[in-house]
Order: sequence, then C-alpha cells, then structure tokens
Amino acid sequence: MDLSELLNGPIGQTVINNVSRQLGMDERQAAGAISIALPAILGGLQRNVQSQQGAQNLNNALNDARHDGSLLENIGGLLSGNAQAISQDGGKILEHIFGSNRPAVEQGISQKTGINLQKTGPLLALLAPIVMAYLGKEKRQANTNAGGLGDLLGGLLGGGQLQRQSGGGLMDMVGGLLDKNHDGNVLDDILGMIK
Repeated sequence: MDLSELLNGPIGQTVINNVSRQLGMDERQAAGAISIALPAILGGLQRNVQSQQGAQNLNNALNDARHDGSLLENIGGLLSGNAQAISQDGGKILEHIFGSNRPAVEQGISQKTGINLQKTGPLLALLAPIVMAYLGKEKRQANTNAGGLGDLLGGLLGGGQLQRQSGGGLMDMVGGLLDKNHDGNVLDDILGMIK
C-alpha cells in the first residue's frame, strides 16, 4: 500500500477539492502541489525515524488518538468546517518534522510547483495531519512498532522492494522529482531545490 492510493481515491479527491477551494487554486494546481508536498512530508518523517529517538517520538505521536486514522472518515466535513484547527495541528507536526528547515522546504516546494509561497505553508499544514492519520491507520493495520516505522514509510513512499520491481508507488508517480541522488534522504533533495 502506498499514498498514491490515497491520492487517487475518494479521500484524495476530497482533499484536492478542499485545498483548491481554501487556497484559491484550480484542482489541477492543487493536485500537482499535493503530489509534491506529500512525499516531502513523508521524506521528512523517514529522515526523522533514522534515529532511535526520532522513531520513538513518531511512534508515540501515532499512538495519540488524533492520529488513529479516524480523521480520514470525515475528511470533507473536517476540512470544510474545522480547517483552522487542522492547520494549527499541522503547523505543530511540521515543526517536529522539519524543524528549522521548514521555511526552506516550503520555498523549495513553492519553486518546484509554481505555487505562491504564501500558499505553500498552509498547504503543508493542511496535509500534515492527513498524512499522520493515514500513517497511524497503516501502523495499526500492520501492527508496527517504532522499529518498523522506517520500513512502513519506505513502503508508503514506494521504496519497498515489491514497488521497485513492479513500478508504482508515490515516488514513481511524481516522476522521481524528489530523492534525485537516490540516497534515501528526500529532505536533502528538497533543500537542494532552492539553491
């Protein structure tokens, strides 16, 4: 399972519709921006779980009721009626994922997508809780602990062995835009976009 299924399914369409309406962009622009932003968020998470402390921190966050996947059950209603609370939670999540690199990541995504920088931050903030909910749901279904989060994230990014052999996966979907040097660290490539 990878996030391309989320993007291409009913939840993905709901997210695209809401993002385009809230940020004042057409659906094609919103879909393109989301397809770049999601791997950036996942790549940042994958980088964080490379340390034992980072993996434990993410595991603890995913055990929180806010990230159990229930957010995905009424995503349209939540994004329409409670987008500000979701964005506030998303801002906190992004600080944990990117830390002081957050402005550089936002600028890199803005440059790659052509989306105004003032819209990139809110886009990431809306997406981060959705990513955490999806990851929490996948973690529970796979019965994964902190030690298995790197593999789970790799699978979601399309980095699992099966996805590499068969094609597919979110990374293929965005045409290898991220992790250009194939070192498994997407963040360095995102930051490299702004140089």
